[in-house]
Amino acid sequence: MTINATVKEAGFKPASRISSIGVSEILKIGARAQAMKREGKPVIILGAGEPDFDTPDTVKDAACAAIKRGETKYTALDGTPELKKAIREKFQRENGLAYEQDEITVATGAKQILFNAMMATIDAGDEVVIPTPYWTSYSDIVQICEGKPVLIPCDAASGFRLTADKLEAAITPRTRWVLLNSPSNPSGAAYSADDYRPLLDVLLRHPHVWLLVDDMYEHIVYDGFRFVTPAQLEPRLKDRTLTVNGVSKAYAMTGWRIGYAGGPRDLIKAMAVVQSQATSCPSSVSQAASVAALTGPQEFLKERTASFQRRRDLVVNGLNAIDGLDCRVPEGAFYTFSGCAGMLGKVTPSGKTIETDTDFCAYLLDDAHVAVVPGSAFGLSPFFRISYATSEAELKEALTRIADACARLS
Repeated sequence: MTINATVKEAGFKPASRISSIGVSEILKIGARAQAMKREGKPVIILGAGEPDFDTPDTVKDAACAAIKRGETKYTALDGTPELKKAIREKFQRENGLAYEQDEITVATGAKQILFNAMMATIDAGDEVVIPTPYWTSYSDIVQICEGKPVLIPCDAASGFRLTADKLEAAITPRTRWVLLNSPSNPSGAAYSADDYRPLLDVLLRHPHVWLLVDDMYEHIVYDGFRFVTPAQLEPRLKDRTLTVNGVSKAYAMTGWRIGYAGGPRDLIKAMAVVQSQATSCPSSVSQAASVAALTGPQEFLKERTASFQRRRDLVVNGLNAIDGLDCRVPEGAFYTFSGCAGMLGKVTPSGKTIETDTDFCAYLLDDAHVAVVPGSAFGLSPFFRISYATSEAELKEALTRIADACARLS
């Protein structure tokens, strides 16, 4: 038998580390919805976590100026001095956190920051505590790094927030990290100083456990909610906390792919090793644009947040008006995470019984032409996520369709 024949018979064999991981459910739903739109169906897509605002002109102008200056070469591995300076000033100005230049890292999006941190610190079998519902990539990144995600269900009654007793019970000698996200994707739940305090007290009792906080939606909070970050509240944890942020959401720069973090220099140095063998430096032009985002006018952030709050209220009120749905009012981000337990067991006009939140979301897409994401994709059922980062007109039409589709269930 020839070598080629042997290879053909063997077929492709993926690495075991990705054998249980698939493409994001959010991306799959989005792809199906886009395919339906190409077929001429009037699909409204409420799945993408992307602001519908444009990148500010000052940021785009800074990128164009950088190109004209010839800043199109490789930069320092984990961030230009100019961007690191802007990030240091941002952390000090907005969060009261003082970091040195070598305690800052910049990567191609916050997702790479998370990946670098896990790859640099996790050995096979190490545990990472993740409250659910959670952003889908958290668990998958831990698994790719051969760690063990420890998923802790946090229901609507607890505001989708982790409690101290659940955290204490989840910690073992193998726990390496606790991962917190505030405001949260997908729930919009946020931790106040009072919410964080009991959790930080637990971590103080377990010095082998590190804390990773994802603050990506920091600037998108409502009703006077005061954003805080753990290292700001508890300086004794700063030397084992990685504070992650980026420009994607607040500055509508998702495609520019810049994330950053502040943390202990030994961790930052180890993360740089991972990045050096993965992507090397982030885009030079995107880094120049991010300097302008962090140091330029910030007034528009309040205007955009006010717009998001109007949409939040529209969606929450619309969902809660539908019998069988139960939607908590989120403190931040641009998502609602609505319970749909009241829809389970009902039958669609075509005779199919809705048994799960996935079934319910499929029904909304097929019959109402509204694309939303089931809570199972985020580790908690029966719920579904709506991204309200789209026009009020589309949201009103989507809510009308959802209401009509629910009314047709028997």
